[in-house]
Amino acid sequence: MPKRTRPAEVEGFVRENRRWIDNALKSFAEELAPDSYELPSRIHLPAIARRAIVAYRRKDGTRSVRHRELGDTLVLSGPVHDETKVSQALKRWLSKVAKREFEPRLRELSRELELPFEKLQIRAQRTCWGSHSSSGTISLNLCLLFLKPRVVRYLMVHELCHGRFMDHSSRFWRLVGQHEPQYRRLDRALTDAWREVPGWLGVS
Repeated sequence: MPKRTRPAEVEGFVRENRRWIDNALKSFAEELAPDSYELPSRIHLPAIARRAIVAYRRKDGTRSVRHRELGDTLVLSGPVHDETKVSQALKRWLSKVAKREFEPRLRELSRELELPFEKLQIRAQRTCWGSHSSSGTISLNLCLLFLKPRVVRYLMVHELCHGRFMDHSSRFWRLVGQHEPQYRRLDRALTDAWREVPGWLGVS
């Protein structure tokens, strides 16, 4: 609403567009319904084709929730009644998994495309899937574990190309296109992919 708009004009606009407004609100509510914060009993990580069962073992007298892997089971022990501490433990585990799984894949892709980088770090960010610093450090969001492998590969290609062009110029996109012809479709998929991140992670 522009400044100095008269209230009567606003009311008239709302009256005339009530049906459209109601339909838009209904559509947003269906598409962007808030995720339940219920802690997971199972976790699916499509990026690495892995599933894990989550076992909670309450242990009083400890300040943080610890995690350990027993085959396909992730055991969380400690004050597991505290959702915040459980979420923090899950992030630590996911960060460890992402580092272990993504680094060799990124190194292999780097050699294949002849686009070098210095080191990899894993982060949990709310608005960024990845970045490439001027010092050669690539940061990848641990939430990529919840996305499809093709989308994750595209993001890696994208960040590796930033090692040569630190902007989003036409030269940069031409380089991306050489290594991933479907980059436009995959970039759109990446933009919409936040809905794949579970609410209990607390980053989406």
